[in-house]
Amino acid sequence: MRAIGLRLTVPPMFQPSSYAALPSHFYAREAVMPLPEAHVWGVNAAALRALGQDERGFEEGLMATLRDPAGSRSGMPLATGYAGHQFGQFVPTLGDGRAHLIGDLVDGEGRPWDVQLKGSGRTVYSRGGDGRATLGAVLREYFLGESFHALGIPTTRALGVILTGERVLRDTAKPGAILIRLASSHVRVGTFQYFACRGDVTALQLLADYAIARHDPDLVGQPDRVRLLLRRVVSRQATLVAQWMAVGFIHGVMNTDNMALSGQTIDFGPCAFMDGFDPHKVFSSIDRQGRYAYDNQPNVALWNLARFA
Repeated sequence: MRAIGLRLTVPPMFQPSSYAALPSHFYAREAVMPLPEAHVWGVNAAALRALGQDERGFEEGLMATLRDPAGSRSGMPLATGYAGHQFGQFVPTLGDGRAHLIGDLVDGEGRPWDVQLKGSGRTVYSRGGDGRATLGAVLREYFLGESFHALGIPTTRALGVILTGERVLRDTAKPGAILIRLASSHVRVGTFQYFACRGDVTALQLLADYAIARHDPDLVGQPDRVRLLLRRVVSRQATLVAQWMAVGFIHGVMNTDNMALSGQTIDFGPCAFMDGFDPHKVFSSIDRQGRYAYDNQPNVALWNLARFA
């Protein structure tokens, strides 16, 4: 494995992120932290093949991009802004505190996919955090995403893992890593809340049209497209949560900023599959009231969708 320094824009096989075409107050352009000892630990060959990408070409393209300190291809990566209800309490400014969108990858059918680095350093949305991730947390999200994909449950996936060469301090010092995450998009209910709480109707209209073009292109130009978008998102989320329930999955942190308009499972944090059936099972240690207990997930999904509506 060769060492790489993480200052990047867009790998040659990627297109610039379509999100960058939105006005600049939708995101912040943020450099990824420099890590001269970092290296690609592994790539997800199966996911790359499904996207029509070559494993070696992807790794070489990624490494070439990571060595591009000037950001000459398309400018710096993006950290997106969003808000959210966290355990029922509204926070008007959250955003990508340790993640960077680096571009769109277009599959063989012409569909664009977000490629994001997670654990890639501080941004303007970090709120005092270090912007890093541990190898254990990265591998957990990698394995869970692949498990969900194998089960046929809509999910974000990992295209690979980068070892940063640093130690990340949590309860102890742990190896640092970055997840290369693939998603239909990273637009969340909380993304809409970010602009709604600011009364920015123009931004809401632009965001709705972006989400429609990305996820429901058959609705583009229809006069009732926003109402139909709401219907589609409700349907996708109802299906997703039903699939979670069927396999005994507890997401653990169903905040509105963790509900994607794509209907994909996103942000595998304190989550788990039940070993034995307990309808009131809670996994997150901070969920002392059972808000995100197994049997309350459909109710929380409805509550989140009401915020979206």
